[in-house]
Amino acid sequence: MKRVYSLKENSAFQYVYRRGKSQANRELVLLFVRQGKLRIGFSVSKKLGGAVTRNHIKRLLRESIRPRIPKLKCGYYVFIARNGAVGADFSRMARSVDNLLTRQRLYKAEEQKAKNE
Repeated sequence: MKRVYSLKENSAFQYVYRRGKSQANRELVLLFVRQGKLRIGFSVSKKLGGAVTRNHIKRLLRESIRPRIPKLKCGYYVFIARNGAVGADFSRMARSVDNLLTRQRLYKAEEQKAKNE
């Protein structure tokens, strides 16, 4: 994932936590707020494991999101890992990300039509 799309500032995360619309499944929680720019952030709690485990989950999430970036609507996205993400492999994480984005209708309009056909 390119740095241009990274959500890094604490104030931006707090804004998404306060104002964001949420959607959840077993592995992840997705918070989304409409904004002019596309920014994506990841949050993995220390409760899920040590640094190696947390970084592994973040790497899986980044790689799951990367091919979907051109299809996403503009806004701030925050993915929060849950306990189910600890043992998840790449394909399960990718399905989880896709599921959340589809349920919250965050793909651009032409992508939604292609998925429905």
